[in-house]
Amino acid sequence: MVLLVVLAVAFGGFVAVSSAMSGGQPSGDQPSAAAPASQPTASASGSPTASRDPSASPTATSGDGCEQNLVTVTAATDKQDYAAGEKPLLSLTVTNNNKVPCEINIGTSQMEYMITSGSDRIFSSKDCQAESTDLTKTIAPGKSETANFPWQRNRTVQGCTPVDAKPGAGGAYYVFTARLANKTSPKAVFQLN
Repeated sequence: MVLLVVLAVAFGGFVAVSSAMSGGQPSGDQPSAAAPASQPTASASGSPTASRDPSASPTATSGDGCEQNLVTVTAATDKQDYAAGEKPLLSLTVTNNNKVPCEINIGTSQMEYMITSGSDRIFSSKDCQAESTDLTKTIAPGKSETANFPWQRNRTVQGCTPVDAKPGAGGAYYVFTARLANKTSPKAVFQLN
């Protein structure tokens, strides 16, 4: 099954590029030929809202006073509770908490959207990713870049083998974590009905 990667260009003097990898959803025993393309949205924010993860590895690559541990990654969903059939919008936000600009690789080669439920690995955007690219971006001090990914409420496995089972509903809780290079966000919990 093919996963399409779409890059979006965004706002005011900054080229904000995000990735959207839409994992295909098999129907019956037949895998779909291609997943629909998703158009991600990207934005720049004037105030850092990310919380720090001291165990995260650096993703910033520039010198000149850019402290890599002050670049943070957070995960969020557009809602905490989703009705039956409603698709969650997953957001990965990278924030530069330095006092100087930092160059950060925000390409699709660095991003992953992961969903788990307890010890059950439900979904990873890397499982069916068709291609990946590097994209180095300079993020100004105190600014953020956000990449949105609409999850299709489907399961994936490494190698993109078709999966007939779908995530449970009926009030089941799920955990979304975002990763950029070796930095992993704090958990974002949401519920599917």
